[in-house]
Order: sequence, then structure tokens, then C-alpha cells
Amino acid sequence: MNTKDPNEQTVSIRMLNISDLEHAICLSVAEGWNQTEMDWRLLIENPYNTCLAAEYDGRVIGTATSLNHSDNVAWIGMVIVDKAFRGRGIGKLLMAGIIDKLVYFESVKLDATPAGLPLYRKLGFVDEYMIDRMVNPAVKDSVLTKQNIEATKLGCKDYPVILKTDEKVFGTYRGYLIGKLYSAYPEKTFILKSKKGPDSYIFGRDGIRYNYLGPLIATSDKSARILISKALESLVNQPVVLDILQDKKSTIKWLESLGFEKQRHFTRMYLNSNSYKGIIKKYYLISGPEYG
Repeated sequence: MNTKDPNEQTVSIRMLNISDLEHAICLSVAEGWNQTEMDWRLLIENPYNTCLAAEYDGRVIGTATSLNHSDNVAWIGMVIVDKAFRGRGIGKLLMAGIIDKLVYFESVKLDATPAGLPLYRKLGFVDEYMIDRMVNPAVKDSVLTKQNIEATKLGCKDYPVILKTDEKVFGTYRGYLIGKLYSAYPEKTFILKSKKGPDSYIFGRDGIRYNYLGPLIATSDKSARILISKALESLVNQPVVLDILQDKKSTIKWLESLGFEKQRHFTRMYLNSNSYKGIIKKYYLISGPEYG
């Protein structure tokens, strides 16, 4: 698959390989995005994922990735085109190529920025719900609420229960993603237990620019606040970013009281079927627009 640029040089679309890692990181850094090398490796190294590169003159000038969630949902992310090559249809070419390779998935999803929304709608994606990105440049210890109910670290005994709960709330099993997040950042994972066992939890990860919180699954606003507060205790005076569903209005107001401000929004979209929509009521923070 290829196209021509105005200078008649060929832009080719091929699989993104681990040997392209340095170029891929340069693209996301140039955009001011938060992904680390670990984030890119999670996407590229899994043979069940589909990741594409746009190559020009031996250089990667665009990417599009998809994360395979149990052969049910393919999650498209990291759609980037080098600024010098925009306006030439390369983004559309990448999207057409990756959608073609995901034809056997019942559902294909993504979180669209306002800039990408027109293209995705033209390709047939349908709006599902809205997500706000909220940023705190330096979390203050003085605003954190100490809770009577203490969140605890996720242990091996509770991990299988968390995976089952996550499957119900997210809509399909995503053990590969959860396992990678937990193995890389166990110190940033906390749970709350009810009489039936762990039913609310939060994960976190490092970023190039911000610490990232999510996913967060919770049975109530109170549980969500307890877990966020716990996760923030070790991030005092550090920058933090999270992506929260817009319907969690009271939690958003609480985050604003902690110093978080809305930076932008995403539109969650799906192609083909939305059979795996999960339980949105319990879904507070997403895993990131590249993961779902």
C-alpha cells in the first residue's frame, strides 16, 4: 500500500516493528504526548496486536496501532503523522490500512481527539460517550482527603478477582493490558474490598510528562475518591494526568477542588458493533486513549 507525496516520492504503509521503536517514540514526543518506551513496547511486541507504519525515504513518518482485547475488540490508538507530512492523506491511508486488517473483529474502538473526529466519522465510526482529560501540574498534599477506609495494594490472591471484575465493567477480557500495567507498576495499583472481595481498583503508570492514573473501576463516587486519593499520596508535588468519563460529574468537581483542570476531551467511538460496551456506570478512569 502506498501513495505519492507532491514531490513524487513514495510513502509506503507497512507493519510497525520493534526496530522502529526509536522513530515511534520521536513521533509521540514531538506531539507532546505522554507515552514511554514501555507503552510503545506493549503495543508493538505483542504479535496479536496490529501496528502500522507510514514510511518515507527510509524513515517512519506516521503510525497507527491497535491493541487486541481477546479477539473481540480491537483498540486503535497512536495515530500520528509527522507535522511536515500532514495534509497529504497519510492519516487516512493508515486508518484505512489498519481497519482492513481488523475486519474479523466484531468491534473496533478508539478515543478521538477533536482534530481526528471528522476523519473517523467519515470512516464510519459512531460516537459512544465523552471523556475529559484533566491535568494537575503539581498535586498538593494539603488538599488530599485522608479516608477512614484504607485502600490496599493489589496482591496475588486478589488479582484473578480483579480480572473478572474488569472483564464485566470494560466489556471484554483485557488480561494482557492489565497484566503489563501491574507487572510494570505494582506500587501504583490499589484496591478496595467489600464483603464479597475486591470490587474497586485503580492502576497507574509513569509517563514522559505526567504520572498517569487509570484505569479506575469503582462501585461508587466515594470509592473512586478513596482510590484516587490513595494513588495521589505518593505523587505529591508531581504532575498527574487522568482521563475521566464526563458523566462522573461529582467526581470531576472533586478533582477540580484538588487542582485538576480540564485540558481537552476525547470522543469514544466504535465501528461495526458496540456489543462490548461493559458497565459504564462503574467505569471512571480509562486506561488511556491508546488502550481503552
